[in-house]
Amino acid sequence: MAPPTKLAVATGSVTRLVKEEASYHKEIVQQHERIKKLEASEGDNNKEYTLRQEKQALQETQNVFPAVRARIEQAIEKLEGELEDSKESEGNAEEIKKAEDALAAGKKVIAEAA
Repeated sequence: MAPPTKLAVATGSVTRLVKEEASYHKEIVQQHERIKKLEASEGDNNKEYTLRQEKQALQETQNVFPAVRARIEQAIEKLEGELEDSKESEGNAEEIKKAEDALAAGKKVIAEAA
């Protein structure tokens, strides 16, 4: 089996980072739900401590976004370069289509963050 092309690697990188960003969004939603549940609960002796821990975890998750977005932007730049090279050399059409889709998804994530 042939090793993956630079375009395929760059495409995979953008795709993975977009999925990573989405998983952090899901995690934030779950953390908000846990915090609401804790705030509504009664009779828990460790409620304050647990609530503080959950809020700290939420803050840490939110702090990850700038770094992830910066990595997505870098991966997008690399993918754009590889995509241009592949189009010039008339590379694999299927790989180019996947790269364009990944590029669009990456740019959408960055645009939503702004």
